[in-house]
Amino acid sequence: MQITSRFTIAVHIIACIDCFKEDYKVTSSFIAKSTGVNPVIIRGVLSQLKEAGMVNIRQGASGITLAKSLDDITFYDIYKAVDSVKDEGLFHFHENPNPDCPVGKNIHSALDNRLAQVQTAMENEMKQIRLSDVTNDVQNKIEAEEL
Repeated sequence: MQITSRFTIAVHIIACIDCFKEDYKVTSSFIAKSTGVNPVIIRGVLSQLKEAGMVNIRQGASGITLAKSLDDITFYDIYKAVDSVKDEGLFHFHENPNPDCPVGKNIHSALDNRLAQVQTAMENEMKQIRLSDVTNDVQNKIEAEEL
């Protein structure tokens, strides 16, 4: 299982909104140029971020703005907004293990709790990383390049 690029695109979008909010009207086309991603995909991710309450999207002069503080947005929040794992969990189990095989009939019971444990550990780690951590790193790199 791989988390889709929508996750990193969403992080990039939020970093762009924060970085350029004072100097530019941030639009989906503006963000598309920064990400190198088609504006249609950007609009789709923005829609998910808006639905999750992370961004405001307004036509006209204000453009796209953050609806929450970067300290209040975690990797987990973004993951749930754009790469939401449904009831089946992060790991997709193969559909038809052979019930007549000793491994096939027991593999679910041997793996299910372990896979849930891995998913929980990953999600708990994601809850510790705030978008302000990312944007601070980006800003520090920008400032270092300017020297």
